[in-house]
Amino acid sequence: MTNRRDFLKLSALAAAATTGMPGFLARAAAQAAGSKTLVVIQLTGGNDGLNTLVPYSNGAYYAARPTIAIPKKDVLTLTPDLGMHPAMRPLMGLWDGGRMAWMENVGYPNPNRSHFASMAIWHTADPSQAQSDGWIGRLAESIGDPFCASNIGAATPQALRASEFSLPSIDTVDNFQLKLPQGLGGAFGDMLDAARSGEAAFLTQATRQMMKNTARVQANAQKYRAGATYPEGRFAAQLRDTARLIAAGVGQRVLYVSLGGFDTHAGQRAEQDELLGTLASGLAAFHADLERQGLAENVVVMGFSEFGRRVAENGSAGTDHGKGSVMFALGSGVRGGVHGSSPDLEDLSDGDIKYRQDFRGVYAEALSGWLGLNAREILNGDFRGPGWLA
Repeated sequence: MTNRRDFLKLSALAAAATTGMPGFLARAAAQAAGSKTLVVIQLTGGNDGLNTLVPYSNGAYYAARPTIAIPKKDVLTLTPDLGMHPAMRPLMGLWDGGRMAWMENVGYPNPNRSHFASMAIWHTADPSQAQSDGWIGRLAESIGDPFCASNIGAATPQALRASEFSLPSIDTVDNFQLKLPQGLGGAFGDMLDAARSGEAAFLTQATRQMMKNTARVQANAQKYRAGATYPEGRFAAQLRDTARLIAAGVGQRVLYVSLGGFDTHAGQRAEQDELLGTLASGLAAFHADLERQGLAENVVVMGFSEFGRRVAENGSAGTDHGKGSVMFALGSGVRGGVHGSSPDLEDLSDGDIKYRQDFRGVYAEALSGWLGLNAREILNGDFRGPGWLA
């Protein structure tokens, strides 16, 4: 006969073996239908904003980068002064349709050029580095559902850490299911069938609902047929899994995807060109997929990197860690265009551009304007955004 301790241990085992199930509480189910979703894209390593959103009319840009600047003839023109890196051509349709936004001069007070420290600041939304929980973790706590946000990948970033519970990382949607060790299925089923009361009864009910919901995810995921052809590679596969989760209708409010490799100290053009191509082709396929499934109206993508790069190139045809940079957003809910003023490349701070837009203002607009949440409570303050939402 199985005792309470064994039951609790196996219930915990079942929960741990489930890589990120949807919320099984009633409040999560109630908000699942029709919820808007924010997809956060992290460009890990410090993406060079100046070679991403190129100030092609500015002579100081070409003077500072004699070998790695994007030639004017190659720039994808957006405005009389700015254009996108040529590798981002797959996103030109979104730009032309008014569904892509760029935010310039984004940063935070007292910038830090350390990867670890700066990423922690973006993850916690706290330049003082006093907090350990992430801004998305606090979002989940404000909703009261540990499964309203997930990382699509192996390791959960600090942005999704919460003080009250852990948010899941989903390596692949195909593993988004209950998997018990071999031989335990019968015993676990017997325990669920046993009459219980109090805490154990609640665990039984919650576990049954968890199993039902994960089965629903798998059933919906099996029915999913991509509405677009995704390119090869890990990043595109993660975006496809993101689309599968959105299509499954499990009510996740935030989904988080990372693309690494942007620490371009040497040979930057070859590395960044390939990465921006990966980013653009993946996002273009993702948006096309959502559109063809009738889901695009409820999804906005927001992208960031922990810092930009120095204005001047270094001696290795690369760039070193900088401060302010750019952010981007895309989707039907975006107010297309360039928001904020371009950096003054002749008025620098220790070789870096001076930030003018606090990134927390961009977050605040996503939280309040898109997700309908209390940004002040989540970000611990009031921050003004550049107006990138429609």
